Amino acid sequence: MGTGKVPVVRVDQLGDYVGEEVVIQGWLYNKRSSGKIRFLEVRDGTGIVQAVLIKNAVAPEVFSAYDSLTQESSVIVQGQVRADPRAPGGYELGVSGIRIVQVAEDYPITPKEHGIEFLMDHRHLWLRSRRQHAILRIRSEVVKAARDWLDDHGFILIDAPILTPTAVEGTTTLFETQYFDEKAYLTQSGQLYMEAAAMAHGRVYCFGPTFRAEKSKTRRHLTEFWMLEPEMAYADLEEDMRVQEELVSYIVQRVLEKRRRELEVLEREISRLEKISPPFPRLSYDDAVELVNGVIRARQAAGEEAAEGAPGREEREPVAELLEWGDDLGAPHETIISNQYDKPVFVHRYPVQAKAFYMKPDPERPEVVLCADLLAPEGYGEIIGGGQRIDDYDLLRQRLMEHGLPTEAYEWYLDLRRYGSVPHAGFGLGIERTVAWICGLPHVREAVPFPRLLNRLRP
Repeated sequence: MGTGKVPVVRVDQLGDYVGEEVVIQGWLYNKRSSGKIRFLEVRDGTGIVQAVLIKNAVAPEVFSAYDSLTQESSVIVQGQVRADPRAPGGYELGVSGIRIVQVAEDYPITPKEHGIEFLMDHRHLWLRSRRQHAILRIRSEVVKAARDWLDDHGFILIDAPILTPTAVEGTTTLFETQYFDEKAYLTQSGQLYMEAAAMAHGRVYCFGPTFRAEKSKTRRHLTEFWMLEPEMAYADLEEDMRVQEELVSYIVQRVLEKRRRELEVLEREISRLEKISPPFPRLSYDDAVELVNGVIRARQAAGEEAAEGAPGREEREPVAELLEWGDDLGAPHETIISNQYDKPVFVHRYPVQAKAFYMKPDPERPEVVLCADLLAPEGYGEIIGGGQRIDDYDLLRQRLMEHGLPTEAYEWYLDLRRYGSVPHAGFGLGIERTVAWICGLPHVREAVPFPRLLNRLRP
């Protein structure tokens, strides 16, 4: 088939080879026949191209190769690139040769409808579908965009350990493991280590998997998820929120620029994403409670008790209950708030008891802390949690004791307040929740290649 001089190219490069003979290495996505013309949809990981076989234009064995090809058979196709606005991707291949690498067995995922559990059991194959392919390319762009923005704004990457001797946000949702002769835990967050790194480098971030052993089955939860966690020395809550809104806006605009075709595959309402730019609205916790309770009371007065959700959701959240001051916001409360805005919204200054031990109290109002959660619009909930950290040694030690945490395990963390303590702040951005929002997904399980859920450890 052809000669060694014919270039091997990717589907996403075809626009540079119109009128030329090329080779595509890939897999059969679909096929159809119209008498003397046969059509192969060939995917190669970067896209799908329609390859056209014309009976009188190719050797008989090339034309008949169509008959033996099954869905997901691996093939190498040679042909001339033609521009065609009707074809997937805008180009098609006039086939001159085919080499079958392997004829696939009967493929379990067919065009018919499959239940979600079946698809999750076959996640290793489901990744090949057009929709899942689009989601993971968007995820890749989200990660690259986030890292590019941070790298270009004075942050450096510092890797945090996955095995840790201590908890970051309490010990009840940790995965415990045996580390030689002592206990260790899979990390909930790299934050504490980033605080140490920020005191050495000023602006830092880590990016990696984190683990929460919550026995939750909601559409927003995974037991293993990826977080981007920047930390900044000499920064306060206002600076923290400014960085977040600039970072998130940049990520969304990059996806719109680089992955618009994938968004179209997902049938995402792009006009909603085009509105995302700084500044983001800011809502105090006090005002958030008032807003939520006002909506709930209005519903109750109207006899409504609809559960929260967003368009296209397959799972509904519990009915929102009235909040008392001091309560943390649940998913249905976050949905009520985010549905009032067409941009992400900051909810800031939560009560001390609702947040982690390391959050710094507001000097003007010590019953609340200098923190903020960023809620994505359209009911997607919290995508970022962050705030200003306690920089006073005595207060941090007191908070550890109040939370029942062993101070000896945190001596190294307390050291950061002994030796050159400064005001500092940071946040954690959940990659899967961010991807779910940008893609408009009903559940975060599609936003990660191989999800780990309460009832799922395989494949």
